[in-house]
Amino acid sequence: MHRHLKKFNEVIIGIPRSWKRLLMMAIDFLATPFFLWLAYVMRLSDVWPERYLYHHWWIFLFSAFAAIGIFTYNHFYRSVMRYVGSDILFQIVKSVFLLSLSIMVLGFFAAEPIMPRSVPFIFALLVTFYAAASRYSIRYYYHWVISHLLNKQHVAIYGAGGAGVQLALALENSMELKPVAFVDDDKSLYHTSVHGLRVYARRELKDLVGSLEIKHVLLAMPSVSDEKKNELIRELTKDGIKVMTVPSMPEIVMGAASIDTLRKVEIEDLLNRDTVVPEEALIAKSLVDKVVLVTGAGGSIGSEICRQVVHNGAKKLVMLDACEFNLYRIDQELGDSRPVLDGQCEIVPILGSICDAEHLDRILTDCPVQTVYHAAAYKHVPLVESNILAAVKNNILGTKTLCECVLRHGAERFILISTDKAVRPANIMGISKRVSELIVKDMADRSEKTIFTMVRFGNVLGSSGSVVPLFSEQIRNGGPVTVTHPDVTRYFMTIPEAALLVIQAGSLSKGGEVFVLDMGREVKISDLAQRMIELSGHTVKSEDNPTGDIEIKYIGLRAGEKMTEELAYDNNLSGTAHPHILVAMDPLPVREHLQELLRSLKTALEQCDEETAGKILRKPMIAEVSAIPVYKEVGEKPDQSDQQAGEDVAENGATKA
Repeated sequence: MHRHLKKFNEVIIGIPRSWKRLLMMAIDFLATPFFLWLAYVMRLSDVWPERYLYHHWWIFLFSAFAAIGIFTYNHFYRSVMRYVGSDILFQIVKSVFLLSLSIMVLGFFAAEPIMPRSVPFIFALLVTFYAAASRYSIRYYYHWVISHLLNKQHVAIYGAGGAGVQLALALENSMELKPVAFVDDDKSLYHTSVHGLRVYARRELKDLVGSLEIKHVLLAMPSVSDEKKNELIRELTKDGIKVMTVPSMPEIVMGAASIDTLRKVEIEDLLNRDTVVPEEALIAKSLVDKVVLVTGAGGSIGSEICRQVVHNGAKKLVMLDACEFNLYRIDQELGDSRPVLDGQCEIVPILGSICDAEHLDRILTDCPVQTVYHAAAYKHVPLVESNILAAVKNNILGTKTLCECVLRHGAERFILISTDKAVRPANIMGISKRVSELIVKDMADRSEKTIFTMVRFGNVLGSSGSVVPLFSEQIRNGGPVTVTHPDVTRYFMTIPEAALLVIQAGSLSKGGEVFVLDMGREVKISDLAQRMIELSGHTVKSEDNPTGDIEIKYIGLRAGEKMTEELAYDNNLSGTAHPHILVAMDPLPVREHLQELLRSLKTALEQCDEETAGKILRKPMIAEVSAIPVYKEVGEKPDQSDQQAGEDVAENGATKA
């Protein structure tokens, strides 16, 4: 039965709209004189009032043509019946009023009375009821068929306010979801009805999931703080309830999303930190009408910077990457968006390495670059630990080669993408990034034109080096999810946030600063693994829950891995013009020692002596014990005590910032 009904419904929907419109007009053409006759019958209590029907038959024909003309004039037949709303009632009342008025006027000017004066009023009521009932019957038939044939998933809407009601209205036409209940924390709404749906308390939600066969809970609270929303999401996911969210109010107001835009709750929703809103003026300063070079353009951070460059008014984007596939992928993606951007930004993909000085010189000669974002680096801690010479060549000497080329060609800005692992580094990857920072700081001191700076942040969700893709793959395979240690903590941020931080911090720089993001609290990796398991709809298998789905297995710290990471030495942080971007004025390198370090590493690389390179990198560096003045704001002059401290450093061989 259902199969035949579904097939019939598909045939009806598949009929061309012009044919449906003609069919509705034909039905209205026949129905209008019928209801005029019925008005006579009801008024005169006579099934066949011969006096009026025989002598004034033409009034019935007139009513049919007049109805079609008036309905067409009022765009009555343009409405799609299965989506009609309350607005069609106004069209019906207006059209029927004009139709009845025309009949009354015609009867008034006739030579003899053609109807009792009350007939047009009865006729108007009958036609209004017919027009509304016929249109809404089609609408409700369609939704009844969809509801019964498509097996729509039952959902509960959390939040019975304006956003929740709008979402319920939007889901009436959904092909997948059917709202069956509201849930709200407002006690005054408990067990009331909103938009035909009963409102329940949060404590009743777990029972409702079973009784009403609820598959998802939709959070319709766009104005609630991220902290409260995250707390609610964590509580729901612990109970095994799948959660989806609607956009925030700023996204709705700015037109970036609508109230019926739903998405699954992602792990970034549970990071216990609010999203940092970018400042457009800072983004524009480094990008608008600029020629921009991004190294490592195909990587997770580099590709996001490329997207932001293209979408924020750059004149030309030069993408440099040594990986052909990654470069091809980002070039194809940005190429697909060119029609949307009206070709405003020229995109130049270049295969090559930052270690090739001649190639870099050709690139910077052909494309007078103004802003450089250096994201090219090897960053997988275990891989770099066992491939020391590759880290020396790419992360350290490659950065030095690129900085020297940029300095020669006089770009406006150079921004190094660094990592929290460069602070008191415990592994080769962190040490290589720390040396890269020292190179850039030294370049900042030597440069009179180019502004050299660094941006340091923690782990990035979804990047190639993040634990999130690893955990996701392990969960898909049924576990176990491997965590190094129960107490390991890390800072996290999203890829778009990281890219926008890099761009804004580069605009803030006066030269030589290390910028870091106010990243909130650290996240325990074990908690992150548990949340990801719960978000995937599974339960954690443990001693307390031996029947759980997926186990978290602790495998011990890897070589060079720390229990916790730092963003700055001794929290040596100061504010900037951006409320969520801080600056760390780290110790300056002693130039002679830095040059000696680089020469030693270059010799080890030329001799393919990985053991010696490792020993050189693991030695304590003189830069780690240097001292410099810390400024309260970027570009702010130090006070007298700071100046004296800077002079003391200079006397010991360190260069000033």
